[in-house]
Amino acid sequence: MEILGVLAAVLSSALGGTAVGATRYLTGTLDPLTIGAVRFGGGFLVLVAVALWRRDRWPTKSDWPGAAAMGLLFFGLFPVLFNGALIYTTAARGALALSTLPLLTMIAGAVLRVEPPTMRKIAGVLIAMAGVVTALGMSLTSAPQGAWRGDLLMIAAAFCMALYNVWSRPFLSRSAPISFAAFGMGIGAVCLSILAAWNGGFAQLVVLSALQWIASGYLAIVCGAFIFFLWAFALGRAAPTLVAVSVAVNPVTASIFGVVFLGEPVSANLIIGLMAVLVGIGVASGAVGWRGLVIRRSAHAAAVTGSNADRSEQRQE
Repeated sequence: MEILGVLAAVLSSALGGTAVGATRYLTGTLDPLTIGAVRFGGGFLVLVAVALWRRDRWPTKSDWPGAAAMGLLFFGLFPVLFNGALIYTTAARGALALSTLPLLTMIAGAVLRVEPPTMRKIAGVLIAMAGVVTALGMSLTSAPQGAWRGDLLMIAAAFCMALYNVWSRPFLSRSAPISFAAFGMGIGAVCLSILAAWNGGFAQLVVLSALQWIASGYLAIVCGAFIFFLWAFALGRAAPTLVAVSVAVNPVTASIFGVVFLGEPVSANLIIGLMAVLVGIGVASGAVGWRGLVIRRSAHAAAVTGSNADRSEQRQE
């Protein structure tokens, strides 16, 4: 089950890189609130339809306040910071700044005593972070003016996501991933839609081109519904830090999207940083497998020892 969770997180993060590019493509026409309302409003409609069709278990009434708070954090505040960051920075840099998520998740898990850190996880996260620092710190010459503002906003968004990763696990143990994601996404979508309508953001939709409507639909269906279902699925089956480390796949797909569709440059420093991030993912992902292997070997050794002891007693009898 843990392997399935990790694979779901990797796929979610890979598709998340395309969300960075699609969001940046729309920032020239739509404001961050409207982009978030479109993405999560459409995603909510898809998820709730699937959850009702599957007759999934929804959060209980006692979980509604907590699940709603998770929704406001992840589907309300997070997209505002995320979309606002991409006004100032490139898709690749934005995705790399979001790669601070594993470190923030590990810190939050340790402080809240949800997931104790291990040396293997710490090493993997630090290697990934070194790659992020290399790519961000050494590629400033090709960055747009004021890109540091976008980097800071994206790190703040990552912090919101880290708290969601740690706090949502108890709720996911009592409800299905699709219905839990739909519940929180609905709360966030309502709040974003009210703010977007208040600021006249929905009036901007009439000027969207055909390609921008396609990008909006992609954000809603794939990057709104499918990605966050995968993320909730992963959090229900793997440790928060291990799930969070998979976000380092995000810059790879974001960079490809930025080069192909947005004409953004990719420097040698960026490539080196991405390679370090991928190495970090491998090290941190091996932490759980290594720990499980030690446990399995210990259990096997204990079983063998116990079996030998039993046979020895039988011989003595």
